[in-house]
Amino acid sequence: MILHHLMARNLFVVSLLILSLVFNSCTAHSWRNNSSLDDVGPRCEPSSHPFGLCKTRAAAFGYPCEDHMVTTEDGYILSLKRIPHGVSNSTQNTTRIPVLLFHGLMVDSVSWVLGTPKQSLGFILADGGFDVWFANTRGTNSSRNHTSLTPDDPEYWNWTWDQLAAYDLPAVLQHVYDHTGGQKVHYIGHSLGTLIILAAFSEHRLLHLVRSAVLLCPIAYLYKTKSKLTRLATQILLAEAFHFLGYREFNPVGPVSHEILLIICGDPEIDCYDLFTAVMGPDCCLNASTVCNFLQHATQSTSIKNLIHMSQMIRYEGVRRYDYGNAKENMKHYSQPSPPLYNLSSIPTHVPMFLTHGGQDFLGDVPDTRHLLKTLVRTHDSDNMEVLYVPDYAHADFVIGYNAPQLVYGPMVDFLQRH
Repeated sequence: MILHHLMARNLFVVSLLILSLVFNSCTAHSWRNNSSLDDVGPRCEPSSHPFGLCKTRAAAFGYPCEDHMVTTEDGYILSLKRIPHGVSNSTQNTTRIPVLLFHGLMVDSVSWVLGTPKQSLGFILADGGFDVWFANTRGTNSSRNHTSLTPDDPEYWNWTWDQLAAYDLPAVLQHVYDHTGGQKVHYIGHSLGTLIILAAFSEHRLLHLVRSAVLLCPIAYLYKTKSKLTRLATQILLAEAFHFLGYREFNPVGPVSHEILLIICGDPEIDCYDLFTAVMGPDCCLNASTVCNFLQHATQSTSIKNLIHMSQMIRYEGVRRYDYGNAKENMKHYSQPSPPLYNLSSIPTHVPMFLTHGGQDFLGDVPDTRHLLKTLVRTHDSDNMEVLYVPDYAHADFVIGYNAPQLVYGPMVDFLQRH
């Protein structure tokens, strides 16, 4: 009854909790009739050994791979992976332009190399002559160290994507810049990885380190999300409730997800027969084995506070800093009664950008993405802005779609080579 009362009040978090059930199985599950629906092919085989980008994925295909560690200004020790060149282009004297890949919410860098070398963006870029770097945000499996805290300390999880933009992003970009001879870096972000670079650019930060920015499924405005499941949850304040009860880390494969699903899926308006689609949209082009790899190995923890911040973005229009819930607390942090906006219209017009989005994406939905485009394209230099719309694509297609190399990565690499 208490949980049911709490469920009567949040949004984005419920979507993530529901998605976490999908993470436990490659096959969507019906919570009404206890049957399985084969939406992505055969059921995934259990795996007791999580993939590592260097030791398993890169090594399996013969790619060189390096482990780097970066310490942020606020003390988080992040893992940064590097594939310095492809399998057949290892000439030592060749200068390669660095590319930094920044993953989305509740996954890590292994999501970029889950397919074959001809399917995975990380390998495609390395074979295309780039020096490829892979970020891992605080809280993910390989980035759980801190100079003075442990993940068991509540303070370790006291952050949102504000801090990812302010600390994680500049730390890894500066490291890549310094270790590649002071070369500006091509930045490629997916989902949450797009939000943090837009936030930084809106404050005119990191421009001296970035050569261009590629935004896959850009997340900024979230007010018109298409998911019925998400729309129904707009009034729920579940993340705030968990935070109030003392929870600080959100593990997407935690046991609480099951109980949440049993309640949410009792609503006849919510389609729980295909959870993957209900949360992210109907992906058109997923390979069963790659999806299984993704669901088994890429899912990672984030902070409850980060989920609260994402929920706030859906409840209110605009892109703004974390709202502490009352004028007094906001004054303490921001010297004003409401959280400041990230003014995306202030992003410098000379920054080369490649933005691609899908017509079936429930998270980076078309109306919100068009609002972002109007903000960016209106004054942006036409030679420095390229937009690619893929009508059949949903959220995951851009990272693990079997035809993404032809539809998205080819035009994207052409863009990088021109800039």
